[in-house]
Amino acid sequence: MPITNQQVAGHVFLLQMYDDPYFPDRVVDEGKAILRRLCERIEAEQPSDPASLYVLTQAATEEFNVLDEGFVAAGSGIETVAREWICEEFRFVASAYGFTSADAEELTAGRDW
Repeated sequence: MPITNQQVAGHVFLLQMYDDPYFPDRVVDEGKAILRRLCERIEAEQPSDPASLYVLTQAATEEFNVLDEGFVAAGSGIETVAREWICEEFRFVASAYGFTSADAEELTAGRDW
């Protein structure tokens, strides 16, 4: 399903990670795919309140939890700086879909990275 939100469609997810050689592009690509799937789910399911949004962001957070193993296997990992970049992308997504008051911590509350 193509993303219809123009702000999201034109956004380059995880750009800072692509710019840092510590993070392998092939693994960052998987992170970008997680975020794009999150956007697709938001557009398909149209959550009506932050609680409904958090259900979707928690599923994406769980995918990032698994992806961290891919980073570690590639000699990298989701550490402090990457964690901030990824969380920033979750905040961007929430804001782009009108959830400007969504709790930043709640968006990725299930993270283990």
